Amino acid sequence: MKIVDAMAAPVTENPHHVATRKLYDTEHAQVIHITLEPGESLKRHITPVDVFFYVLEGTGVVEIGEEKKTVGPDMLIDSPANIVHCWYNGSGAPLRFLVVKVPRPTSTTRLL
Repeated sequence: MKIVDAMAAPVTENPHHVATRKLYDTEHAQVIHITLEPGESLKRHITPVDVFFYVLEGTGVVEIGEEKKTVGPDMLIDSPANIVHCWYNGSGAPLRFLVVKVPRPTSTTRLL
């Protein structure tokens, strides 16, 4: 059995310059834990595979394609492959969410 403590996992370098931790990485899927501090955001980007997000803590705005929605804890958000998306934390508290990529991407995410 493998157990990963999300908050103890090392922060990985990324083009968004926010706290990301890779929790699961196999040939079939990836799970990444992201923390956006107040005022932080992800850059608009396109992921080459289907993604879903699960909000753990806080509230933020997720933008997928032409839609923007405010989301909070225990919400799951679907983001199809090759659609522009990003996240914004305009609140006064941290926003933590999981990113699940299925299947595991074989090409890189494209920043816009």
